[in-house]
Amino acid sequence: MVGRIRFRVGDILTVSCPFTEAQVSAVRPGYVSIKWPWNRVDPDTPQFAWNGEVAVTSDPAHFDWKRELFRTDPAPQHLRPGAVCRVGIPLTVVHVTDVVVCDPPRATGILPRPTLLLGVLLAGQTEVPEHEDQGCTLDPDDDVPASIDLLFRPYDFLHLGDEVIDTNDCSWRFRGPWHWERLADGTAAMPAWPLTLTARLEGFDEADMSAVYDATESGSHSGEVARWSWLADATPFDRSSLRRDQS
Repeated sequence: MVGRIRFRVGDILTVSCPFTEAQVSAVRPGYVSIKWPWNRVDPDTPQFAWNGEVAVTSDPAHFDWKRELFRTDPAPQHLRPGAVCRVGIPLTVVHVTDVVVCDPPRATGILPRPTLLLGVLLAGQTEVPEHEDQGCTLDPDDDVPASIDLLFRPYDFLHLGDEVIDTNDCSWRFRGPWHWERLADGTAAMPAWPLTLTARLEGFDEADMSAVYDATESGSHSGEVARWSWLADATPFDRSSLRRDQS
């Protein structure tokens, strides 16, 4: 796992990959196919029949342009079959919308088989759950020499499943940065800072309690939202709304 990051939904990351020489194999409307300079064909998955090529969006007006991390140099509209170009990822800000652990590793036709997949959206895009084709998938552990760094994690001082009491003596369970489960009657939509840690799945001590309280002694939930929104250039999506819609 890159940098040993334990990724979670809501993380804002920076992603980049050195531009590497590759050959153009085909050009068709909206895309260029590149003989991929990384990864290998998985010989044990003939059903996928990956040919070692990857299609990269060539038209900035195309929908897939906003889902694509990889770019070519020169720009794809100037490329022809047989041409040599460079392909890589310019420094890009993304936010994580999904984290999927693959156990056993997932067969995709490509080696190495992924053990972890991240669903990400490029900065400037807000998650819309009914749009299933939003964003792209990122494998932090594949052979692409990408650098993935954590830029910001909302509520970095809490673990998923933590229980806290807010300054109004209301109990909450932390399900994710925008998904708080209220454990007591009340009308507040979000906890009021500062927060006191009362339960953690793996246990906690006074140092953990101090870390949570100190981190929330100033600021507010709305402040976390504002910082995240500014960095992601997007609006946070409260996943608890999905459960309300399905109930």
